[in-house]
Amino acid sequence: MIITMNAQEMFKKEMSIMACRFDVTVVASHQNEADSYIRLAVNEMRRIERLISSWDKNSQTSEINRNAGIKAVEVDRELYDLIDRSLRISRITDGAFDISYASMDRIWKFDGSMDQKPNIEEIEKSVSKVAYENIILDPIKSTVFLKEKGMKIGFGAIGKGYAADKAKALLKSKGVKGGIINASGDMNAWGNQNNGEDWKIAITNPMNPNRSYGLLPLKKGAVVTSGNYENYVVLDGKRYSHIIDPRTGYPTSGILSVTMFAPSAELADAMATSVFVMGIEVGLDRINQIGTLDCIIVDDQGNLHYSNNIQIDKQ
Repeated sequence: MIITMNAQEMFKKEMSIMACRFDVTVVASHQNEADSYIRLAVNEMRRIERLISSWDKNSQTSEINRNAGIKAVEVDRELYDLIDRSLRISRITDGAFDISYASMDRIWKFDGSMDQKPNIEEIEKSVSKVAYENIILDPIKSTVFLKEKGMKIGFGAIGKGYAADKAKALLKSKGVKGGIINASGDMNAWGNQNNGEDWKIAITNPMNPNRSYGLLPLKKGAVVTSGNYENYVVLDGKRYSHIIDPRTGYPTSGILSVTMFAPSAELADAMATSVFVMGIEVGLDRINQIGTLDCIIVDDQGNLHYSNNIQIDKQ
């Protein structure tokens, strides 16, 4: 597929990776060159998928999970570093982000089958194995140990962002001047439009997905939107998001969407989920303390809340 933008050809391909839709768009002089670049990106993202997948029994992540409460597992430095960065995010978000969420029992259903909340005992039990503090790293041996049996780690809230980052870095190293990796709506761009202007993204109105609030330049490299306007349940008149607070086991409420701008899609992915869990006031305060991040929050009344440096071009 070829996209023509002001007489400059851009080449795009869609594929499924990590059970998500990925689109890779690159600037190239001809189709064969573009195909070569896109193959490089796809192969890199599939390599990441094999490394971090908790569904692949042969992955190092699955090996870590199988040995929870038994022994430490030596892993590639790349996976070790990803886990280390994940734990740092857990610490700065007070546990709102936690890769050990994979240990959580799935007691909340968002398929229309729930008509009442789980009881307190069920909710407390569902998160009894979730604790990033019990992920023990040894930087000398490059090992990972989950202290309790039944613990698991998963990269659902950070993995596709990391894969997009690695593909982008590889393409840039090969001389691709501009492009976009789109991981199911998580955008990771580099370079500028052919007229020198920044790439721009529309901020979707979650209460009316066919309309947007306006346009924002994509200057920080990556933008990720987390939303609950499609997956939620209403119980006793209250709307509950499919995003669960890993500290309490309760779904988040009060926010419809969080759009996060960051230097990397990995960080944007993790922090968008974290703001959902932390809530509007705490979330914005935390983002404003981190100089490399910006975000837009849409609350459940359709009101917008911005971090300090956001400016929207109204449409």
